[in-house]
Amino acid sequence: MAETKKMLDPDPRIYDFETEYELGQDNVRPFGLDIHNPVFLISSILIFAFVLIALANQDAAASFFGWLRPWLTSTFDWFLVLSVDAITLFCLALIILPVGKVRIGGKDAKPDYSYAGWIAMMFAAGIGIGLLFFGVMEPVYYNFAEDGNARPLGIDIAVPGNEYIGVVGTIHHWGLEGWAVYAAVGLSLAIFAYNLDLPLTLRSAFYPILGERVWGWWGHIIDTLAVFATLFGLTTSLGLGAQQVASGLNAVFGIEPSPTVTVLLIIGITLIAMGSVLMGMDAGVKRLSEINMIMAVGLFIFVIVVTGVGTAIARYFNVMVDYVTMLPALSNPFGREDTSYFHGWTTFYWAWWIAWSPFVGMFIARISKGRTVREFVICALLAPTAVCALWMSTFGGAAIDMLNAGGAEGVRATVIDSYAPEGALFGFLQELPLYGLIAPIALVLIVVFFVTSSDSGSLVIDTITAGGKMDAPVIQRVFWCTLEGLVAIALLLGGGLSALQGAAVSTGIPFTLVVLIMCYCLWLALKSEQSKM
Repeated sequence: MAETKKMLDPDPRIYDFETEYELGQDNVRPFGLDIHNPVFLISSILIFAFVLIALANQDAAASFFGWLRPWLTSTFDWFLVLSVDAITLFCLALIILPVGKVRIGGKDAKPDYSYAGWIAMMFAAGIGIGLLFFGVMEPVYYNFAEDGNARPLGIDIAVPGNEYIGVVGTIHHWGLEGWAVYAAVGLSLAIFAYNLDLPLTLRSAFYPILGERVWGWWGHIIDTLAVFATLFGLTTSLGLGAQQVASGLNAVFGIEPSPTVTVLLIIGITLIAMGSVLMGMDAGVKRLSEINMIMAVGLFIFVIVVTGVGTAIARYFNVMVDYVTMLPALSNPFGREDTSYFHGWTTFYWAWWIAWSPFVGMFIARISKGRTVREFVICALLAPTAVCALWMSTFGGAAIDMLNAGGAEGVRATVIDSYAPEGALFGFLQELPLYGLIAPIALVLIVVFFVTSSDSGSLVIDTITAGGKMDAPVIQRVFWCTLEGLVAIALLLGGGLSALQGAAVSTGIPFTLVVLIMCYCLWLALKSEQSKM
């Protein structure tokens, strides 16, 4: 057994991490597969059992998940918020500290992708369907729904200057702190895989504190928990996307939404995702991500032009100033009276981002070799925050303006009068010119985001359950792609939106502790890498 060697450095916390563990040494290869024993078997059996139980007991599942989410978000609110605060401060510190000069893959490593391709894939994996689903709905909901009880910090929108408080509250959920979670996990995985030559899997990040024990049951537990967090975080987005596609089909083609239609959509889009999986990273995920970005930018340009460029830019800078000013109060978990916003949204979002973090973190780790730590954190933290804020303020802000002017009846009907959030985007687009052209484009964009998320998620889960191997047989990715679709169907039929959200929160909360420990281990690894420069 190799031992961890302390380097000749005055700081006793700096170590060289060496191991005799060989990639895939615990894998078994039945029927031409290449799977980690026991992570693959435990994960797949438990998830299959969940699907069967949820489908066989739909009413009980709906009742259980309806209770689970609010109980978790109100009980663990302080833990989630303080944890995400700490992760955010840690990432911001990496930008300015000397360890920011460390290069992923070593000082001579070169990037595998151009800036455009790298950022496009990062965005497609990190935000996916979320911008389209929540971009209109969330700001409008905070401003006008629940008789004003959902407004961040209880701020009165009747006071001049507070017209867009709903946009500010939305940016909080899609800004700095959410992306910090992705950046922390992604950077940890990248450094331990490309700089310290450990398998690209969650357990590797715990080598500084577990040593060789990381290849035993401690590591099995970490990786299995990562599979559950990834799968349920991902299927929440897939379920939301399927509901929005069903609503779009109704708005564009008059096809009435129903559970059957939603299930058929999940099946159809999962089959498309399988095709992308078979094409591989460059031909599949990369190409789809670039198509996503082109279509999303085109939709954004259309909306900002027809709703007023000058108005949108002025609104953006105003809400960003408010966001920075209000961030300390929004990030404080104590003494909050805006419980509908705080428990109903913020704590759910933090658990959801954390549940997604193994998926997005591993994906962006795979594509970020050759970037410095400082470059990685800026591009994975600050740039996405600015762009998400621009999207939310443009779509959500324009919808608020329309409602204040007495228009946007489709948005009012789906967000304020009755809660059918999947219809908000199309209700908004109905107010704009060229609806017959733009609505089908938006529908296609949602589908492509859906496919990209499923494809990327299958790749990540397969890597974890293959013991860190990035070239496992493609049939294994097809297996996980299929299982993602089945879980999404089981959750939608067994409780709908509340079931999707409850599943994400239930896995995100325990994984929060994992992410916090990863940050500490990452710091030890970065100090070690800095000493070699």
